[in-house]
Amino acid sequence: MAPLSKSKKSSASSTSSNKASDTAEERWLLPEEARANLTELFKQLKKNIELHVVTDSDEENMFNTVTKQFAFDISRLSSKISVTHHSVNDNFSKKHEVTLSPTLLFNPDEYDIRFTGAPLGEEGKAFIETILHISLGVSSLSETSKTILSELQEPRHIRMFSSPGCPYCPAQFMNAVQAAIEKPKLIRADCIDSDEFPALTKQYGVGSVPHTSFSESYHRIGLMPQERFCLELLMLRDAEEVLREQEWAEEPEEEGKVYDLIILGAGPAGLTAAIYAKRSGLNSVVLDTSVIGGQVMTTPVVENYPGFRSVGGTALVEILTAHTREYSNIRENQLIHSVSIKDVIEVQTAERRYSAKALIFATGTEWRSLGVEGETKYFGTGVTHCAACDGYMFRGKHVVMVGGGNTALTDALHLKNLGIDVTIIHRRDALRAQQTLQDAIAREAIPVIFNTVISKIYGTDKELLGVILTNTETGKTTDHPCEGVFIAIGMDPNSQLAEQIGVALNSDKTIHVDARMRTNIPRIYAAGDVNGGIRQIVTAVSDGAVAAMSAFEDLQQPYWASEKTEPSL
Repeated sequence: MAPLSKSKKSSASSTSSNKASDTAEERWLLPEEARANLTELFKQLKKNIELHVVTDSDEENMFNTVTKQFAFDISRLSSKISVTHHSVNDNFSKKHEVTLSPTLLFNPDEYDIRFTGAPLGEEGKAFIETILHISLGVSSLSETSKTILSELQEPRHIRMFSSPGCPYCPAQFMNAVQAAIEKPKLIRADCIDSDEFPALTKQYGVGSVPHTSFSESYHRIGLMPQERFCLELLMLRDAEEVLREQEWAEEPEEEGKVYDLIILGAGPAGLTAAIYAKRSGLNSVVLDTSVIGGQVMTTPVVENYPGFRSVGGTALVEILTAHTREYSNIRENQLIHSVSIKDVIEVQTAERRYSAKALIFATGTEWRSLGVEGETKYFGTGVTHCAACDGYMFRGKHVVMVGGGNTALTDALHLKNLGIDVTIIHRRDALRAQQTLQDAIAREAIPVIFNTVISKIYGTDKELLGVILTNTETGKTTDHPCEGVFIAIGMDPNSQLAEQIGVALNSDKTIHVDARMRTNIPRIYAAGDVNGGIRQIVTAVSDGAVAAMSAFEDLQQPYWASEKTEPSL
């Protein structure tokens, strides 16, 4: 792709002899389907969008070229979008303190929102959302978040480090964008590609994304609910610590609104339950503490879901989400405080109280930890569970992958494909993964150290340097230098809320259900990985359908109203 000329404007409504050549103008970085979707989406734009692209003189920098072409493509899709090009050393860049290439700024005379690095991969979603928010001129923050930010008096520079494969990064940056729109004179929002700028990434101690720097001394790792993000942006302290000292006003409840069904969890089980609920005539709402998709979002490639020979985890989630949105409301980043059973079932979130006649727990699982010295200290700066999110930062380095199941081997292959030197550490004498994955590991010549566990993770105050390995048969210890530790040793069920209301659990803390996904408490159901058993996307989808159908039938003919007061478990 030929780079576009600098210091010239381009838009969908005008042409210029100073633009790139006709050949370049006919070339598209965006695929045809994406262009069609964005053209339709951009019809709702109101205010003009001014994109300012800053690059240096390095013609060999692929990211410069791609960023210019991407911005040019976007400008061709709407007459309300224009692009202006600058060099790193010109007056514009000095005025707006731009020193890195490439950097994109949005309406810089009004807001301080920028992408440092090419906004490709997952970051592209946030780029498009940013255009929409700025053009509509609304932050879309909740009333609680607005109340919190109304207290802000000092400037804040939010640096959110991302990577192209991180499914959680777009939502975290949108927290920053919305805050910057709400407080344009005080807040700068900067999405930084950690892979493109390793020196800056190292300076801020980034080892896992999303990594958000609220100030030079206060940083957070992971996706945060909107209210928590705003509170920590204001206070530069942990939100839980602050909330123990003072209360913030909550949004008013939805007066008189009673759903037929509340579904906790927006993974495959929860999304499928919402589809089947609506088709049975039940009105539902899906609440998730994080983002849509669950563990599937961090799966690089899915090759065992019927109908798809090979599909990216995020792509599969997008298909399922689009289908679900036709039937139900999905609300992400909901901080759930409690569940209570009264005449109706109530779920209290940080924003409001939801009420329904029945509830499905589709809360999934969370990564299991090693529980060894150094794991907590280096989490986010070398220790991670997400190869899709954090793999890019370890290209050209040596890492270890802990585990012997499908996830561990899938992630190891993904890391190898990124150009990472990876060694698998497994505590047993044989791998447990599917044979096709074991064959792939052998073909890629990825080393496996059997009968071995990590007994310690060590390093300096800022970076991980290696692990101490212990042979489970001989007890012998060895030093294994590495720069990253990826952990894939299984999952623990998110069943705490269910346990709090008296739902019966199995010995491994999974939720105990019958064949109809009923728990021991009437009107309470559970589906997906939180139930244990075979944890596959296809089984989660099946569980969700069964749970929704059971809820429908039970609400029509309550089994608890007969002599038999509990399901047979």
